[in-house]
Amino acid sequence: MSSSTERSRTAGTDQADRSAVSTGSYVYGIVPTDVELDDARGVGDPPGRVKLVRHGEIAALVSEVATNRPLGRPQDLKAHQQLLDAAAAEVPVLPLRFGAVMADEESVVDELLAPHHEAFLAGLKELEGRAEYVIKGRYVEQALLAEVFAENAEAVGLRQEIVGKPEDATWDARIRLGEVINQSVEAKRDADTSAMVEALVPRCVAIAMREPTHEQDAVHLAVLVETSRQDELEQALDEFARQWEGRVDLRLIGPMAAYDFVMTPQQEQEGE
Repeated sequence: MSSSTERSRTAGTDQADRSAVSTGSYVYGIVPTDVELDDARGVGDPPGRVKLVRHGEIAALVSEVATNRPLGRPQDLKAHQQLLDAAAAEVPVLPLRFGAVMADEESVVDELLAPHHEAFLAGLKELEGRAEYVIKGRYVEQALLAEVFAENAEAVGLRQEIVGKPEDATWDARIRLGEVINQSVEAKRDADTSAMVEALVPRCVAIAMREPTHEQDAVHLAVLVETSRQDELEQALDEFARQWEGRVDLRLIGPMAAYDFVMTPQQEQEGE
């Protein structure tokens, strides 16, 4: 059996361990103060319960996190995005970058909400009734290569030079063929992106071009749209899907938080 002294030492150690775990307030984004939350969960292990820290006409979406455990797991990033995107489907939201942790809820008010109240409020009013969507288009590889060789005589000549010959004997030709194909794909991407932007301008509040995430990306756009005009956006993309059938696979992602169209004080400081 354990002595009372041993039990006392164990209890004291447990209390020290618990007291050593410090916490902070993880901030997801800014919403109007009259928002009501369901039982939302955010980052952390286990996921923290999300609550509102209010000040004036705005509020911050926050949850408690242990500051001695690094954030950055794929689950944390996914939880951050899912919370903001779910909020954006219902109310205007100004998203903060992943990983924003403040000392406590009082710091959230004193250092974030109070000094930037008017700027945040103006930003929320700008987003009222609007949401971001992302358009991704990827070339179908066989169709893409068929176009390149049909339109580029140099590519055809290089391919003929390579066929049936050892790799080391045609190294320069192979390198050049890769360059020609990449240049052709970039030109096609520019032309197809321009065509889509021209068609979407009348239907969107704003459009932002995103960098390609794959060498076969045809289109990668973020668009800010009045939620009441989502059907028009979908109809325009359906028309492009018909024109590009068998050539480009299109996806529409959203609604989501307006990551590409807001600049919070946190992001302004990062850009300085």
